[in-house]
Amino acid sequence: MIYRFTIISDEVDDFIREIQIDPEATFFDLHDTIIKSVGYAADQMTSFFICDDDWEKEKEITLEEMNDDPEIDSWVMKETLLNELIEDEKQKLLYVFDYMTERCFFIELSEIITGKEIKSPKCTKQQGEAPKQIVDFEESSSSNSSLDLDETFYGDQDFDITEFDPNGFDGLNEDSADSNSSFQE
Repeated sequence: MIYRFTIISDEVDDFIREIQIDPEATFFDLHDTIIKSVGYAADQMTSFFICDDDWEKEKEITLEEMNDDPEIDSWVMKETLLNELIEDEKQKLLYVFDYMTERCFFIELSEIITGKEIKSPKCTKQQGEAPKQIVDFEESSSSNSSLDLDETFYGDQDFDITEFDPNGFDGLNEDSADSNSSFQE
């Protein structure tokens, strides 16, 4: 059996990697193949997250042991087989490669190929340039906070302040405005 993962980035539109790997390989094997396929240095802290259908994080698989508490389940890449946590096609994962700015790749198990085997993981499709591995925090926050806050930001560029009713909302009947129905804490 072979797992075929498709990897995309929300930073680079034409970036795609496809990786084929044995389901009994470890998450570290997948991590190592991803790092090599994008040309990243292997000296950064990374994690995989098993996600639900809406990309909400459920379980974290870390590069290094991060928790000493035996009461809490923890998964480490070198000790966790892919098929322990991934069984179904369309399973979603995040691969966080830049912890400081939480930048990641979106991964989906796009196909389970039955009746075939693979000895070592390989990247079978490489398209587009990978995003830069690390951006400094200031660069990331300044690029993310460059919102255009002109009049269209609020949803109506034809808004006329003279049409605004300073005494309340138009359309309320006068009886309810005069009664004791005001808000009280």
